[in-house]
Amino acid sequence: MAARRAHLSAEGTTLYRAAHTSETGGLYALDLAGEVGILSLYAGLASSDELRLAETWAETLALGSVYLKRRPQEARHAANVVRGQLSPQEPVWGEAIPELTALEDGVPYLIRPGSDLSTGLFTDARPARRWVRRHATGNVLNTFAYTCGFGLNAALAGAGVVKNLDLSRKVLSWGQENYALSGLPAPDSDFISGDVFDWLKRLERKPGRFDLVILDPPSFARSRAGVWRSERDYPGLAAQAAALLTPGGHLLALNNHAGVSGAAFERALMAGAPGLRVTERFGAGEDYPGAEHLKVLVAQRT
Repeated sequence: MAARRAHLSAEGTTLYRAAHTSETGGLYALDLAGEVGILSLYAGLASSDELRLAETWAETLALGSVYLKRRPQEARHAANVVRGQLSPQEPVWGEAIPELTALEDGVPYLIRPGSDLSTGLFTDARPARRWVRRHATGNVLNTFAYTCGFGLNAALAGAGVVKNLDLSRKVLSWGQENYALSGLPAPDSDFISGDVFDWLKRLERKPGRFDLVILDPPSFARSRAGVWRSERDYPGLAAQAAALLTPGGHLLALNNHAGVSGAAFERALMAGAPGLRVTERFGAGEDYPGAEHLKVLVAQRT
């Protein structure tokens, strides 16, 4: 498994999936961030078996430490109730490395292996970030920004103005640290903390439009308006985003809900934004063999 990804490090990527669930019978996945392994478990294991699995991979890949993520089927609730048990701050094997810098296509990112179930960058979206770095121009709006990987790549592409929008000020500050790693200015005005859905409405009332809008929402979210579910509510989100595009502007839309097919996602996008034309379709990177959970669409305003 991991041997098939060996070329990635030579190509400037030290952050990737070394073993995907399709290769492990759905039991677990292993991500690498430099010499740190991040082991995600999708089935309950005894503590001794967890340790044995971590040790096996550590010895196979000469890792310095392995962190554990126990991923329940209903993570939204459990992650809030027993977060420490699901994502221990200390490694299950090896020395503690609370923070490190890893590379994706030569771009450095700050990774915190023990911070939470999410450690700083979603490795399956590497092709989408690569698309942004190759195509972003003009004014860019990066919504549900998390640690601002898409915004960073837009800035590296030479986009004029990049606005990163997320509910959490904490992760936006993390994003500013990512900008600093690449030597880019990161003024607070470009990192907007607030409810994305509210902000999209506010931006529609303001002058100015965007040449690229990036949508990378969670499958489930709560806002002042109530509960948002991607399988049901993506058309409305697409409509809000499309209203902010310049003529000829692009929408980069992601959907990581495993229960939504690519065809269903495209229908939802077109239902909300019939004035757009889909120009590209892709998914996760080569280190996710057989993966169908992530759908990425590039659509242009006609």
